Amino acid sequence: MTPRAIVRTALDRGLDMIAVCDHNSARNASATVRAATGSGLTVIPGLEITSSEEVHVLGLFPSEAEADAVQEDVYAHLFGENKEEVFGYQVVVDEFDYVEDLDQRLLIGATTLSTERVVNLIHKFDGLAVASHVDRPAFGLFSQLGFIPETVALDALEVSRHSNFEKVRGTFPQAGSYPLISSSDAHYLKDIGAVVTLARMARPSFDELKLALADREGRAIVEVGAG
Repeated sequence: MTPRAIVRTALDRGLDMIAVCDHNSARNASATVRAATGSGLTVIPGLEITSSEEVHVLGLFPSEAEADAVQEDVYAHLFGENKEEVFGYQVVVDEFDYVEDLDQRLLIGATTLSTERVVNLIHKFDGLAVASHVDRPAFGLFSQLGFIPETVALDALEVSRHSNFEKVRGTFPQAGSYPLISSSDAHYLKDIGAVVTLARMARPSFDELKLALADREGRAIVEVGAG
């Protein structure tokens, strides 16, 4: 998927706001933000960080500067080299879809940061920390840790397209204490918008999303039809 194709597909499917979160990297998020300029689509830059316990955590940020800062810390705690013949090319592109670089880090790997440290790092740079696809049997918070530690201050939990909010709350009682969202977790253009989160907000923006997740000032996540 390339930035221009992502923006075009999101608009075609009537989306107001998306987040771009590659594994352990934000290098393509900035290009997608720029590609969406003037289009009417809001793009939140982020990354999906893999903790040392192999928990996936989404970091969503108010601007590219914060996402890039977190990326540098993640890179410092990520080891190994990508094997292109096994995992494929890790392409970095600009807003016009031109290839700028091939990232040679093993982005599919785990960092040496614990889940608690990942969440704290996201918050240090004013981000929102969301536990990814908590219902999945791999790389989900419950599958890897079994529970949510009190020291892990998550802003929300993400439910994959293969489950629903009611089922997750029934299976994992702790989930009832957190806002739940759904997202497409798209790795292919055809999956963009397959699942969406509805929110009551004044406008599609990071600040409004933050209020909605906190259920403040009349903003809220709308669960009608969730899952």
